[in-house]
Amino acid sequence: MAHVRTYNPRVRVGNWREDVTLEEDTLKDFILQKERGQLTVQKEGVLRQNILKPVSLSVSHDGFLHFGDTVMLVNSGGGGHDLRGPCALSIIADSSNIESHSGTNSVLHLLGPLQVGGANSMDPCVRNAFVITSVDGTSDGEMVRYDQNFALRTTAGFSGELYLASDYRTFQKYAKKSRLQELSLVDSNDFLCWWRVIYFDPLERLENEGYPVQANSKVLITHCKTNQCLAALGNHILWTPFGKEYELTAHTFLDTHKAERDVNHWLFVTGHPTNQNQSLLQLQQNPVITDEHREDTEPTQETEEQ
Repeated sequence: MAHVRTYNPRVRVGNWREDVTLEEDTLKDFILQKERGQLTVQKEGVLRQNILKPVSLSVSHDGFLHFGDTVMLVNSGGGGHDLRGPCALSIIADSSNIESHSGTNSVLHLLGPLQVGGANSMDPCVRNAFVITSVDGTSDGEMVRYDQNFALRTTAGFSGELYLASDYRTFQKYAKKSRLQELSLVDSNDFLCWWRVIYFDPLERLENEGYPVQANSKVLITHCKTNQCLAALGNHILWTPFGKEYELTAHTFLDTHKAERDVNHWLFVTGHPTNQNQSLLQLQQNPVITDEHREDTEPTQETEEQ
């Protein structure tokens, strides 16, 4: 009698009504989130598809930067005790940063504040393309000059037109690894988002004040409020959804000669004249076969006879 079942699976015991209702509600919520594209797996796919979409960089025909140009901000790397490869200022985001519009057909976009990092990828895309924006009323197309205030904005569309900002570090707000001044992308364009370009050579800095900024050349990017330079830290690594990246901060690193170190040297990289989806930096890094290389690689008559 101990092994005799007193009821079969069709018998409803306990809080069976509550269990059935909870299962039905869970299924309804799942179907509703799937229809709206709010599932985590769907958001991850949307994030990858949109944030890595190629972007056409602006072409500088006169060799100078202009307001309204779409550029990449690249640190060319350094040596010594801080071995650091080239990296580009890039957005760090995950599925939780995507703003969802329930019940509407609006285009999804990233919602600030967001972190930034130094990615090794040099392919121009939504993640690492920024627009030079005026903050003093200068019209688009005008040249950017040394010591002139400007803002760096993400591209329109999915990246949400966010502005690169910074502020003094506090006990609650600082860079995760280095604990220096934090960088972030925010929605509003205020004084915390103002930057200016400084000539990288201290001996010629005063003479170049007010002159146009050359594209694809080393410069310093200084925060207007804190007077700290943008820096890429090779000894502090961030683990992001896109892999390992360098931590970026606003801090001026000086050498023994009181000059800014290479961690503070940046390039405003523009597009290639014939292929705007490729930057001039990529063109310089690609190997070019010259006539001398062709002569070295051509087989000699003796090797052919052998």
